[in-house]
Amino acid sequence: MSSDALPMSVNASLPARQFERYSSYRDLAVNYEGYSEEIPVRIPDISIFGMFINTPHLFPNGAVLNVRFTLTRSNFAVEARSEVRYCLPGVGVGVEFVEISPEAQKAIEEELRVSQMTPR
Repeated sequence: MSSDALPMSVNASLPARQFERYSSYRDLAVNYEGYSEEIPVRIPDISIFGMFINTPHLFPNGAVLNVRFTLTRSNFAVEARSEVRYCLPGVGVGVEFVEISPEAQKAIEEELRVSQMTPR
């Protein structure tokens, strides 16, 4: 999905959210492709096409990040290659999954569906 295809929010610099987000997962690990160190992160939110990752690290648009995490309800381990679509300095990055298995995408979709049915 190209960044120019996203509708813009009231804040013209940020894309509007097109998909439901979910934030109940654990064991998130992120590394910048081509580097060996893991990036310190806090638990963000996720959709079936990408996620927001809270991190103080700055990444350029298009940077490739490999992410790993476990979905809380299903205990499904997700691994995905993602690209940075936008960066909020000091806050985090929005990434789009560019390589993710159909099984992982389906597991995320099911977690989102179940979370919508669960009262908060």
